[in-house]
Amino acid sequence: MVAPNGARRTRDDHPALPLTIEQTVETAVACRQAGAGAIHLHVRDEKGLHSLDPGLYTEAVQAVTRATESRMHIQITTEAVGRYRPDEQVATVKAVLPDAVSVALREMCPSRTDEPVAAGFYRWAYEAGIAVQHILYSADEVYRLSGMIARRTVPGERHAVIFVLGRYSVGQQSQPADLDPYLRATADCRLEDAMEWMVCAFGSGETACLADALARGGHARVGFENSLWNADGSLAKSNDERVAAISGISSLLARGNGQPANAAAILGIPGTG
Repeated sequence: MVAPNGARRTRDDHPALPLTIEQTVETAVACRQAGAGAIHLHVRDEKGLHSLDPGLYTEAVQAVTRATESRMHIQITTEAVGRYRPDEQVATVKAVLPDAVSVALREMCPSRTDEPVAAGFYRWAYEAGIAVQHILYSADEVYRLSGMIARRTVPGERHAVIFVLGRYSVGQQSQPADLDPYLRATADCRLEDAMEWMVCAFGSGETACLADALARGGHARVGFENSLWNADGSLAKSNDERVAAISGISSLLARGNGQPANAAAILGIPGTG
């Protein structure tokens, strides 16, 4: 999966970072050709700021779907980035009705007392056939998700998650060892057979982290949201250059490819296995 822009970076960070819907569409087409089977979609408002506006999301989803001829699965996000309350995040998903959405556990359900409200959203999404990928920022959140699954706050038999290796901070450099606590927690919770896990990572260590994740049975999200750099520390020319690099590693490891059917199954989109 490619994450081409995120909520924070601008074209001051990289001239090829897509901000408008038109730029995002162009990037999606190039990344699909380079081997991405799905896109993690952010939209920006007229000032270039992170937005959860349903109208912008609907327009972007439709435009990417047309341009890629429905051969790229689209995951929107409810990431708040300090701007949106849980009820606003829920309202966006209910208005857009996407095939897939990424949801930060700590933002949708900040504490145990928030579980009843969060449970309503997770149950609604499950029954509506919307694939939720849980964004986890620490191994502690694996344990928390496990408890919510046990309490049926989060329904379903299989669960898609993304482990964030590192933090959104200046100079952050992720390393493969950052994955170890997540996998230990997954094993402790006996979730290995109930979880499809993906990794994103920061800085020039992104390539090594994603290669390690692929080698250990996980999946990869690559792109300018998390890293602008190649493995050698050079600035990447484009998102599709980064996608091609990780796609090549995936092929070498015999981990399959970025075909839409594979991406859909990994994300848990209903009817895809």
